Amino acid sequence: MALSDQTTCCLDPYLASFEESLSSRNYKPETLTNYRYLLRRFGRLLETEGVAPAALTPDLAVALGRRLPATPKSQIKVPNLAGLFVAHLIEIGVATRPPLTPAQAERHELLSNFETYLLRHRGLSPRSVYHVLRFADRFLDHRFGDQMLDLAALKARDVVAFMEHLLSRKRPFRDKTPATHLRSFFQYLFAQGLTKTNLSLCVPKTRKPWGARLPRYLAPDEVEAVLASVRADPRHGARDYAMLLLMARLGLRAPEVIAIQLDDMDWRSGEILVRGKGQRHDRLPIPPDVGEAIIRYLRDERTSTTTRALFVTHRAPNRPFRDSQVINAILKEAFAATGVKPPTPYVGSHVLRHSLATNMVRAGASLEEIGDLLRHRSRATTMIYAKLDTDGLRSIARPWPVAEVAR
Repeated sequence: MALSDQTTCCLDPYLASFEESLSSRNYKPETLTNYRYLLRRFGRLLETEGVAPAALTPDLAVALGRRLPATPKSQIKVPNLAGLFVAHLIEIGVATRPPLTPAQAERHELLSNFETYLLRHRGLSPRSVYHVLRFADRFLDHRFGDQMLDLAALKARDVVAFMEHLLSRKRPFRDKTPATHLRSFFQYLFAQGLTKTNLSLCVPKTRKPWGARLPRYLAPDEVEAVLASVRADPRHGARDYAMLLLMARLGLRAPEVIAIQLDDMDWRSGEILVRGKGQRHDRLPIPPDVGEAIIRYLRDERTSTTTRALFVTHRAPNRPFRDSQVINAILKEAFAATGVKPPTPYVGSHVLRHSLATNMVRAGASLEEIGDLLRHRSRATTMIYAKLDTDGLRSIARPWPVAEVAR
């Protein structure tokens, strides 16, 4: 039931424009009513603390928002809402964004240039770029803190100390990505002449047991059980089923599914444009069941008129997914609903891609055929499936309780 609060507060002059901006992005009236109620509570807290709306900053708003107790059933996080509201105040000129310190500005410029390099020269996906930048920023924070950067003074011991810091956490990383991301960062620093030596050579290698090098897969009947469970979901089964079917039938990666645009579907020729890794674009035929699933989703569930992305969120503002983690969540729910045991403790979306290739090996497909379907640029990538014994795939791949191979 929608909440209401007629008591005015210092934020009232800005609530109408805030709600209008959200309404234009397809937020529902009930959501806006709840937002108004929570923001008036937040406004009264500001009055108690003597903080004017013009003095709000993103960090201050989030900190104050955490002091407001949330109801147990509320799905709206007050700190997030407060941050969203401050962004609106900055946009309309009421509040100002705090200036960066010299150290923050220096780090921001370095990471911004690194991001441009990763996107334009390395061709990484936005999600991969996010993770590489995150580890680069964490390393800089660990080594320099709030001080100005002195990249020329970096030594091998700094790299090793940071890796030891990561591995000392209670929850270790599930794969080798931290080392890989750090190598990319140090290679960039050396190429730009910002470090005296190539520190990427100093990043310790992550031990990978033999079983972790084998692809994790589901049997064909398990794949179909997962797909059937997702399709029967009354909430958003059409969308989720179409996304998983693209991965199960064509071997698409999760980011490739999220990146599909409406204009990528060529219904006349029966092909779909796939935006792959390294800015590579391929055209693949649309199997009949995949085409039917996408049509059902477009007809029954997709309502967004503000984006050309094929798959969008059901909740306003019906925007494209920020990343592909939604597919992992869908798979996790499907495994729980069907009782199918995932091949690894971590439920990753790559399991469908591995399942397609592995079951093709069992059916007698050649490595060349698998490489063509999965659009591998290197034959070495496809060779992972040559390690499987077609007479005993389950006995080889199942026993190792380690993370799935990330590609």
